[in-house]
Amino acid sequence: MDLLNALAALANFVLIPAMTYGSQLALGALGVTLIYGILRFSNFAHGDTMAFGAMVTILLTWAMQAVGISFGPLPTALLALPFGILICAAFVLVTDRVVYRFYRVQKAKPVVLVIVSMGVMFIMNGLVRIVIGPDDQRFADGERFIISARDFKEMTGLDEGLAFKTTQGITILTAVIVVILLFWFLNRTRTGKSMRAYSDNEDLALLSGINPERVVMVTWLIVAALATIAGVLYGLDKSFKPFTYFQLLLPVFASAIVGGLGSPLGAIAGGFVIAFSEVTITYAWKKVLVYAMPETLEPSGLVQLLGTDYKFAVSFVILVVVLLFRPTGLFAGKSV
Repeated sequence: MDLLNALAALANFVLIPAMTYGSQLALGALGVTLIYGILRFSNFAHGDTMAFGAMVTILLTWAMQAVGISFGPLPTALLALPFGILICAAFVLVTDRVVYRFYRVQKAKPVVLVIVSMGVMFIMNGLVRIVIGPDDQRFADGERFIISARDFKEMTGLDEGLAFKTTQGITILTAVIVVILLFWFLNRTRTGKSMRAYSDNEDLALLSGINPERVVMVTWLIVAALATIAGVLYGLDKSFKPFTYFQLLLPVFASAIVGGLGSPLGAIAGGFVIAFSEVTITYAWKKVLVYAMPETLEPSGLVQLLGTDYKFAVSFVILVVVLLFRPTGLFAGKSV
């Protein structure tokens, strides 16, 4: 029975949160890796693109809630999400036309585009703060739990509860669906194959008659969709705060680089590596160990390697180690 309690605590505080967080990071890292693989620069504005898409979706959610529109037990934000994606896509396309296109035509070096993306990042961050404010915004409604800790205890008779939030279930399910659709698009459609060809060899792709502007446009559309979905799912699961998305840029980039920058499969794997590393290292293991170990060996302290305030430091250390010893990442993406 104690072992089952330990497993329940492990699932409640480590496995489910890490799976959820990993799904969010994977979607964010996919956007970063697509930009790097196809447009050939590291987009530092990606975290704030997530914030912008989430902000638009939140504003639309509030508008729907104000007129009495809801999605039953599911969050109303899911109804607003398609419109948030469209507005975010329009915004990034305008940004590309006004800012990035000039440097692309000039054949600017990738480092120049990186610096330009940092400028875009600060502008987007300021815009989001002005529109929605710098404070936490909660917009989740509907049923809070798929299964609550109390219901789990009653069903199993265990002392330790297991709570599975609706937002966690939605995040994991949505990430699976989005990843399947993305891989189908890249591998089965003509446009997706054009994007892959353009990524592999730009000159050869142009000689084959591939329209580079179309490839760029479709890439930005997909990136906007991934960023908005990841931003909204993160906001639903935790809360929306512009500065948090600014901070999320580190674990998102770490996920893309650990998996192999330019490799979509690597971005997904990297997202889960970073998420499980952050959660396991910052979790206080005392509760699990009390159940799992004999009474004489029970720990007196929290058994926590790092406090939760240092969770972004974990992704930074992993990022540095990967860049030092395997710069192409787990799935041998393009060398950083």
